[in-house]
Amino acid sequence: MKTSVQVFSIILLLSNSCATPSVDNEKSKEEIIRAEKDFAEMAKEKGIATAFYSFADTNAVIRRGDQLIKGKNSIKDFYFSRPQKGELQWSPDFADASGDLGYTYGQFVFSEKDSTGNVNETKGYFHTVWKRQKDRTWKFVWD
Repeated sequence: MKTSVQVFSIILLLSNSCATPSVDNEKSKEEIIRAEKDFAEMAKEKGIATAFYSFADTNAVIRRGDQLIKGKNSIKDFYFSRPQKGELQWSPDFADASGDLGYTYGQFVFSEKDSTGNVNETKGYFHTVWKRQKDRTWKFVWD
């Protein structure tokens, strides 16, 4: 009997020590929504190029037209070589998360004045995939 209790205790200790810590997906979802809103606010205040560079994961990929731009430094080069004179606004309509990954989607509006001073708007939808970093912040891996 004593041996059975000892074996059971060891198994219980091992199973608890190997257990994965629980992840609060609702909290992760709220953090991702906050990251998306901070991302949009930075784009408005500091410019699109700075925001995309700042919120990109090292291995992030963005799709612009038929082109895939891979890696944070390539994203930086892409945006800083084509300075945007317009304003990009967006806000997430939906977010979800599971563990260290999550995603958002919603609508965006890009407004830009043409040479005559008229404002042209391009509207569309965005989809961003987020990954939790080692420092617990969220960076996008796909946009």
